[in-house]
Amino acid sequence: MNSKSKVHGARLARSVCGLFLLVWLAFRSATPLLAQEHYLLPGHPDGVALLAPPPVTGSEEAAADLATARLVFKHRTRAEESRANKDAGLSLFLFAPAIGPEFKPGKFPRVEELFNRVKAEISDTINAPKNHWKRARPYEVDPHLALGKPEDNYSYPSGHSTRGTVYALLMAEIFPENRDALLAIGRDIGWDRVLIGKHFPTDVQAGRVLGQAIFHELMASPAFQRDLAEAKAEAHPAQAPIGKP
Repeated sequence: MNSKSKVHGARLARSVCGLFLLVWLAFRSATPLLAQEHYLLPGHPDGVALLAPPPVTGSEEAAADLATARLVFKHRTRAEESRANKDAGLSLFLFAPAIGPEFKPGKFPRVEELFNRVKAEISDTINAPKNHWKRARPYEVDPHLALGKPEDNYSYPSGHSTRGTVYALLMAEIFPENRDALLAIGRDIGWDRVLIGKHFPTDVQAGRVLGQAIFHELMASPAFQRDLAEAKAEAHPAQAPIGKP
């Protein structure tokens, strides 16, 4: 083999080794995501089986639901409307008033990570009953209830009420000393949707039931319990077991 062939062979070998190293590093970095355990099993809880159907269109029950939605919408205050619009963003830091000024972005990264995982995991569970019943929203039934941008999914159950319930229960596990105030914020997140014409009261009630069921399933998950323990240790380092962060 001449010198040019030797040089070419060495360069080829280095290129192959480099490519192999890049592939290996990419696989290593992706492995935690691929292996990440889910908190909820598919179809658990089953919102369609769990919840009663919404009021039948044209029924007296549906008329009463609409009448209540109209009354609440009509008598909302500016402060309530402002709060409702803020709550619609479903930020983790809506719960800061119940916890204290130390609860702010970046201060509790494990709490934020757990919240974001739960946020992603429960979407399908919420959307399944929505897509099953396909209930129209109040402003679609009565255009006088239109306020702000329209929603891109169905009304029953309320996703905000469901999420507000789940998030409040999650935060109450991490900050039990503030439980009552946290749960009150979760309830407000749901009810505020009636104030601005996005939901009927029965949507909100159904969301609370579904939220409770979702959280019950979460608490039965070993993966969730592990991550919850880490979030608790971060929030209350003085109470963490020896050897834990």
